[in-house]
Amino acid sequence: MSPFTRQAVASVLWLLIGGMARGQAVPHPKPVPGGPPSGGVIQRLNTEMAQILAHVSPAVVQIRVVGFGLSEGGAGTEAAVVERQHSLGSGIIVDPTGYILTNEHVIHGAQRVSVTLPAVPGSSPSATDSTRRRIFEAKVIGSQPDVDLALLKIEATGLPVLSLEKVRLAKQGELVFAIGSPDGLASSVTMGVVSAAERQVENAFPMAFIQTDAPINPGNSGGPLVDAEGFLLGINAFILTRSGGSEGLGFAIPAETVKFVYESLRKYGRVRRIEVGILSQAITPELAAGLHLRRDWGVIVSDVDPDGAAKTAGVEPGDIIDAFDGQPVYSLPGLMRSVFVHPIDKLVTLKLLHGDETYTLEIQAKESSRPTDRLGELAMSNQGLVRRLGIIGVDIDDQIRGIIPQLRSASGVVVTARIQEATSADSGLQAGDVIRSLNQTRVGSVESLKQAVRALKAGDAVALQVEREGKLTYLSFEME
Repeated sequence: MSPFTRQAVASVLWLLIGGMARGQAVPHPKPVPGGPPSGGVIQRLNTEMAQILAHVSPAVVQIRVVGFGLSEGGAGTEAAVVERQHSLGSGIIVDPTGYILTNEHVIHGAQRVSVTLPAVPGSSPSATDSTRRRIFEAKVIGSQPDVDLALLKIEATGLPVLSLEKVRLAKQGELVFAIGSPDGLASSVTMGVVSAAERQVENAFPMAFIQTDAPINPGNSGGPLVDAEGFLLGINAFILTRSGGSEGLGFAIPAETVKFVYESLRKYGRVRRIEVGILSQAITPELAAGLHLRRDWGVIVSDVDPDGAAKTAGVEPGDIIDAFDGQPVYSLPGLMRSVFVHPIDKLVTLKLLHGDETYTLEIQAKESSRPTDRLGELAMSNQGLVRRLGIIGVDIDDQIRGIIPQLRSASGVVVTARIQEATSADSGLQAGDVIRSLNQTRVGSVESLKQAVRALKAGDAVALQVEREGKLTYLSFEME
């Protein structure tokens, strides 16, 4: 916000709140002969805000997804019923060469993703052909379901962007704007304030979100939450609602987390992050009293991985985490965010309180490894490619059993990655799935799967029995 805008906001609030609090009438501007008043505080404030949004809106896109999801008509059946679905969301252009960030849930299960750029009145005659064409097919570069972010790429250049270079932390009470496509209404703007800068929504998921009362509705997901200077504060993710519409409880992923995920997805195609080997929880007054702690707030170490780096460094259960990488730790969500965005190639610095003692440790934390991350590393385009199913698969062997130890199948094909091609069927398969049979014929290897697929003609019905997260389900579709 420029110095004038800040001053203008303060003046407007003083007029509207201060005057009313004293029981005074809010003064009206003096009429100007021959026309409406000009140059007033509110008008100038309005102009500056319009300029901010004119700068941000061209970088906000609409995302259309065709994919698969669970059918409501399949409720109560033993196996999941999957159907083709269409959905809408929003995204932000973060690089002029066509990199776009959105929510993972917007593109989850997607078979085809298209991006519609906002309309640009009076496009420059010098604009490239790619920027004149407003609808693009998008490729999913990578995603991170844990924090609900995904990176897309379209073949375009010279695009307007919303920069991630200057990351700002939200401040409670500051003015914010949410931009997106609620119910498919592209480039819609709503205004509100930051209700809470660091809000934990679920006890089981201690990640911090920005809470805002700016109206957010279905379709806003993936769009930006910006401050009064047009800087990105976060990406809108979800709402808490009973009616299905906005009730002033919207939540956004903080820009610091967004930037970290973007850089990792773009460089590696997945998010590489650390694992400290500490289990922590919030300190309550009751816990502090029972354990005779020095403070009744903050974060305490409840357990330490016996084989982890923290144990080797000397961290013990009962230690209070006072600071992480030099930043004070006030809450569990704040600590989780700091751990998540810590670079994998740097030492972790922990300041701990142990009884009456204070000490600082440096920890060489290892990289966190999840099954789907490791499966992605096995995806080789020249091995295991089953083009008509749109997947890359591998046989189950000792290496796979080490990655996914809870497998129920002794044989089958594990999907290591999805591919997006026009000749691929809309199968609904996703990374980590184990294909056990095709049309009741057992699938024991990638080669047997390829043979079964080659025998199918276009239009043939296909029923795959799939093991997904330890449970069996059927996926059915027509072969392309």
